Amino acid sequence: MRVVILGCGKLGCRLAERLFEAGHQVVVMDRDPEALKKLGPKFKGETLAGSAYIEENIQRLFEEKMDVFVAVTDKDNVNIMLAQWIKNKFKVPRVIARIYDPILAGSYRELGLETVCPTNMALEAIQAMLKV
Repeated sequence: MRVVILGCGKLGCRLAERLFEAGHQVVVMDRDPEALKKLGPKFKGETLAGSAYIEENIQRLFEEKMDVFVAVTDKDNVNIMLAQWIKNKFKVPRVIARIYDPILAGSYRELGLETVCPTNMALEAIQAMLKV
């Protein structure tokens, strides 16, 4: 599976490393070249430092067929906008966006965008711990 991950923070970095270790072809993009240095020495996937708002950068990522695009920057609006754009323009079969705001996550899920909401996940975990 060929995966593009946008955002090389804690989640993007760990996701990239795990997918690579599982044998997948992984490309990580972040606007900050320093963020890409967080990837461990075992990660031998591709990296791209640059803005995802520059179409040339995105075009380079999608020169080869992509199976999955995951947007995990720390900005909900960036993740939403780029996930929708890439899903529609490049016809990537699977597009996932991390969205912190539960209302936005639910709204975009209803519109057909796969979303992950850490706020909802934490809420559910705490409720389960408290047996509420």
